[in-house]
Amino acid sequence: MAKLGVNIDHVATLRQARGTRYPDPVAAAALAEKARADQITVHLREDRRHIQDADVRLLRRSVQTELNLEMAATKDMVAFAVDAKPNLVTFVPEKRQELTTEGGLDVRKTRKALVEFIPQLQKAGVRVSLFVNPDAADIALSAELGADAVEIHTGLYADARSEDEAAEELRRIAAAAETAKAKGLWVAAGHGLNYANAAAVAKIREIAEFNIGHSIVARAVMVGLEQAVREMKALIA
Repeated sequence: MAKLGVNIDHVATLRQARGTRYPDPVAAAALAEKARADQITVHLREDRRHIQDADVRLLRRSVQTELNLEMAATKDMVAFAVDAKPNLVTFVPEKRQELTTEGGLDVRKTRKALVEFIPQLQKAGVRVSLFVNPDAADIALSAELGADAVEIHTGLYADARSEDEAAEELRRIAAAAETAKAKGLWVAAGHGLNYANAAAVAKIREIAEFNIGHSIVARAVMVGLEQAVREMKALIA
């Protein structure tokens, strides 16, 4: 059965909107794990718009499953990760003006930095994943660079405006997952997945893990976080 990583960024978004101490991402992570989440994911953005450095350090001490730290491929972020030691770092592209991550990492453009950063993190005991588009060349290069895993960007599938478009994007995701597994990479997927569209992606057997955040936190407003996580776990099973 595929694993579920719960992204709790938007718990911190709500906290930062008023500058309060609540809701607490650490408490949210504990509730998600109680509901059998397999991993906790946070994105420490360079502008610190939601998750803060202190959140990551507290989560590193409190998370009982695994902590996945999403971040940009920069020297400052790598230095922080080497010190904080999450279980996994996922390199993602980042633009200051974007509402959310808009696509996969340009692996070829970022190659020079990744050649330095991937072994640096691995030497510190941190596994490395690259958030990539469902593109065979990007996946092959990810393996060549020594990444432990890839997370396939599912945003175009999630935003498809027709059944035919969705089917084509689903085919691309499936092909990418097959390629990644054949290259010996751990295969995850995420972005834009929700309670209406995740089940179809979950049928792709090569995908071992799903990282889902916004839809779970949005559902939690209505039914509570534990119930929202349990519902998503059942959906991807």
